[in-house]
Amino acid sequence: MLFTPVVRRKFDGTQLVATHGAYPDAARATARERSVPLVDMERESALLVQQLGPDSSRTLWLHLDAGANPNYPNGVHDDTHFNPLGARTMAGLAIDAVRSLKLGLATRLRSCAARP
Repeated sequence: MLFTPVVRRKFDGTQLVATHGAYPDAARATARERSVPLVDMERESALLVQQLGPDSSRTLWLHLDAGANPNYPNGVHDDTHFNPLGARTMAGLAIDAVRSLKLGLATRLRSCAARP
């Protein structure tokens, strides 16, 4: 099974911008060539993030004000790495995608209730 990467939070106004170059298409092509299942997390995460938009999608990424967390005393505004809600949300998208492929693995996965 192959996975494409999840999107980064980068908007050009109100439109989500692709940031991974040729890598997602290479994963898709390899899955086709090797006849292996593909979980297209770029597509699934892009649908969600675009629907949430530039402001609401911020709740999924690591955005902390100064003093909000001792690990980031100066704060952080990271549009690549997820906070716990974002990680659970993306895991839920992956679980849903694996289940839709009807793979044996799907019976071993627990649901992930987090969704913004």
